[in-house]
Amino acid sequence: MDFFGPVLDGFGVVLDPTNLLYCLLGVAIGMLIGVLPGLGPAATIAILLPLTYGVEPVTAIIMLAGIFYGAQYGGTITSVLLRIPGEASSVVTVFDGYVLAKQGRAGTALGIAAIGSFIGGTVGIIGLTFLAPVVASFALDFGPPEYTALALLGILLVATISGGSKIKALIAAAFGLFLATVGRDIFTGAERFTFGNLSMADGIDFVPIAMGLFGVGEILYNLEERHRAASAPATVANVWPSRKDLKQASGAIGRGSVLGFFLGILPGGGATIASLAAYAVEKKRAKDPSRFGKGAIEGVAGPETANNAAATSSFIPLLTLGIPANATMAIIFGALLIQGVTPGPQLITEHPELFWGVVNSMYIGNILLLIMSIPLVGLFVKILRIRAAILAPITALITMLGAYTIRNSMFDVMLVVLFGALGYLMKKFGFEPGPLVLAFVLGSLLESSLRRSLLVLEGDPTGFFTRPISATLLVTFVIVAVWPMVKTVLDKRKKANAVLSDPKVKEKV
Repeated sequence: MDFFGPVLDGFGVVLDPTNLLYCLLGVAIGMLIGVLPGLGPAATIAILLPLTYGVEPVTAIIMLAGIFYGAQYGGTITSVLLRIPGEASSVVTVFDGYVLAKQGRAGTALGIAAIGSFIGGTVGIIGLTFLAPVVASFALDFGPPEYTALALLGILLVATISGGSKIKALIAAAFGLFLATVGRDIFTGAERFTFGNLSMADGIDFVPIAMGLFGVGEILYNLEERHRAASAPATVANVWPSRKDLKQASGAIGRGSVLGFFLGILPGGGATIASLAAYAVEKKRAKDPSRFGKGAIEGVAGPETANNAAATSSFIPLLTLGIPANATMAIIFGALLIQGVTPGPQLITEHPELFWGVVNSMYIGNILLLIMSIPLVGLFVKILRIRAAILAPITALITMLGAYTIRNSMFDVMLVVLFGALGYLMKKFGFEPGPLVLAFVLGSLLESSLRRSLLVLEGDPTGFFTRPISATLLVTFVIVAVWPMVKTVLDKRKKANAVLSDPKVKEKV
């Protein structure tokens, strides 16, 4: 009863009319953002942060969570109908989804995607319900050394597992750590990198960074890129898949649920990597891999299931350890701190109504998304055709007003503009803003935990390896850091041996 009592109370929290309304609002905004290419859930949540100040913490997080997993649904619609991935995690859905639409099976593709998304999301929520309390109870044994090792590992994983250049990701993460040091030293009171500016004495606020990098930066970059003209959308008919299609997709949905759940927990993983991995698994397992890219139903079912399972399971490290698994989770982490709630092992016991309210809202949100996903297709396609030149100024205006209302400070507005320019330049030169934001969020935890640890251990760094949990995390850190170099050396040796074993080379030698 100790477990099921709070869970049932959580449903009572969700079914409050206000929370139910915000849940509906969140998933509807999420679907809309998923449809609109370029903006994404991270940018949207960053822009909407100031609007959450006037509502209860549980209500605010229910809405923000709904935006995140709702975006996974919305991105599918344009991937299938218009060959435009509305969300990064829906990129691989284009490969087979659009081909199915051209074959007159758009309804089948959208139906399978909706069913897979619902099942994947539900599996993720069930896993979150039962696994999160276990992780939280385990994490109660964490002290400063354990949090130091965990923060260090989280930053490294984000920088090395994320897509794109690893060097650029590490540079972005290093800059994020630098930004985390700006302000007054919490131990000595000395001011660092403030340049005598009183507005920076308490450090750089998270919200202007998030709104600048993900809001203004994305707007500027997308305006320059200009979205390609949308083709006429395919006709949607026969939405409910046939028994044959369901049977063919069932294995992919099952594998995508499990794979997505575990990849979502991993720092740096998230919905995009889960969808890519699921597609690769289905293609590798197929008896005829050549079907993929030509309208394979598994190529839609696997990735769409995996990205929703991952979107849900990424809340586990955030809520139980206080470690955001991806950029969007970092922004929700900031939203919790703004509301006076510190994510971590104590969250379940200190704020059970918030924890179980948010978790259980996902059950309701997934049902709402399943109901809305097909009927709203026509509306979302019409919205997609609004020119970026109209949408961008409105979004920028909302962003600036939101930045000003945080503290009624023009300095915050200037910071948003500054980080917006930085975000634009980062995107232009191939630097992802995710590692920077995650490193900034984890930087304060890393510094304070490290310094407290050295005080506890009397300055002896070997003490980290005398504690089982911190030692395990640090060994994992070393393996993750060294493995890419070892793999590079092994690949070079393998290529060299292959060249030497070539008969033509042997003859020359």
